[in-house]
Amino acid sequence: MNVTSIANVFGTLMIVTGSSLLLPAICSLIYGENDFLPIIFSAVIIIGVGLPLKRIFRNANQLDIRDGLFIATFGWIIISSVSTLPYLIHGSIPSFTDAFFEMMSGYTTTGATILTDIEALPHGLLFWRSETHLLGGMGFLTLTLIFLPHGMGSVRIFRAESSPGQVITKDKFKARNKDTMLWLWGIYILLNIVQTLLLYFGGMSLFDSLCHAFGTVSTSGYSTMNASLGYYNSSYFDWVTIIFMFLGGVTFVLFYHMFKGEMKVVRDNTEFRWYVAFVLFFCGAVTLNLFFNGTYDTFHDSLRYGTFQVVSILTTTGFTTADYELWPQAAQMFLFTVCFIGACAGSTTSGIKIVHYVVIMKYMYFSIKRIFLQPMSITTVRLNGRSVDASIIDLSVCYFIVNIFLVLAGSCVMVLFDNITFLTSISSVIATLMNIGPGFGEVGPSHNYAFFSDPGKWFLSWNMLVGRLEMFSALVIFYPAFWKK
Repeated sequence: MNVTSIANVFGTLMIVTGSSLLLPAICSLIYGENDFLPIIFSAVIIIGVGLPLKRIFRNANQLDIRDGLFIATFGWIIISSVSTLPYLIHGSIPSFTDAFFEMMSGYTTTGATILTDIEALPHGLLFWRSETHLLGGMGFLTLTLIFLPHGMGSVRIFRAESSPGQVITKDKFKARNKDTMLWLWGIYILLNIVQTLLLYFGGMSLFDSLCHAFGTVSTSGYSTMNASLGYYNSSYFDWVTIIFMFLGGVTFVLFYHMFKGEMKVVRDNTEFRWYVAFVLFFCGAVTLNLFFNGTYDTFHDSLRYGTFQVVSILTTTGFTTADYELWPQAAQMFLFTVCFIGACAGSTTSGIKIVHYVVIMKYMYFSIKRIFLQPMSITTVRLNGRSVDASIIDLSVCYFIVNIFLVLAGSCVMVLFDNITFLTSISSVIATLMNIGPGFGEVGPSHNYAFFSDPGKWFLSWNMLVGRLEMFSALVIFYPAFWKK
């Protein structure tokens, strides 16, 4: 491995992390609370470690793919570790395990929390908690790569952090990866600004508007309220959030084409059409189930609450406006199914992703057709009007199978770590591996993750990282042959 280049990247990571604490520090000054010094001390410590690494190892060389995978995996662990300092110094989260869980959940846009009273935190620390969503939503490493020297091999890190779905869709619109990242971050920040303004002019405070926008566009789910968005009981806030959760689940490359007026590219995008179809089907199914079972008095309320929860889980956001475990069993079954889907590749969401389901379902259809109906036919799976290689089909099938295996194996591990029910065990693994946040059972919308043992929290934190890196980057480092020349 190229130790010099890796140390340079890690130094850059820490400088960016420490500098990001400036906004929470300003927020603390505005509200005049006791978290200002802990935030400043943390920033000084983090930058104080990052700057020497950056300067001493400034003569960095080209990175290879193994370096990129190492950075992509351990970079997330490092930033999550150093980001715990404000909470540890302040004392609001005195346990490093709990603080690490909270930060890993924030950066990986999972939204699972160990906090039993979120509203008790001072505003500066609350803002830092939500800012981790903003930084992690588009990928913290992609932000860091903007500050790396040209030609250092940032494409290796970009590929290591990218999802397998992006390999399938081949979404790219700029020749240089740095230009691509600048465009993506520009679109991402713009969406956050627009939602913040809509929430603010709708009556939400500027602080809460910013924090909830950070958690929506990044499809993350941290709220400043214990009851999440259900605290406001506002139809307007719910529908604004639904729209931006949906937008957060769209492939960001499509926004670029929209800005360029290339709407044909959007209409012809196979995954986007399936995404809309999935949303309409599950929102309709849950809404009708709630309405005909009399869960809510009016059709609008059934539509509002049903649509919100489906879009929140499908996009792996995790916001809640109601305790869906009190809903009819059929509605809960639809929500449980949605946990395994995810939105589009190249978006801020996690999960298995719709593009994999599209490839697998088309492959199954053509296989059955060829075996039983037209043995001599030659058929190909197509996405966006292009044929899909056999290796890509293998990737989709493999990705789906490994996800299911990790859910089953992880559930067994959690039962061994903690004396919990089967539903809680499997739901906690699904909610963290798919980066959803709330699940079912003891990790449902009215509960949190504070009751898990330390080994359980570390295992679930690892699940979050594996889910955010979409498995292969985080798992391949344990394969000895990968590190051999």
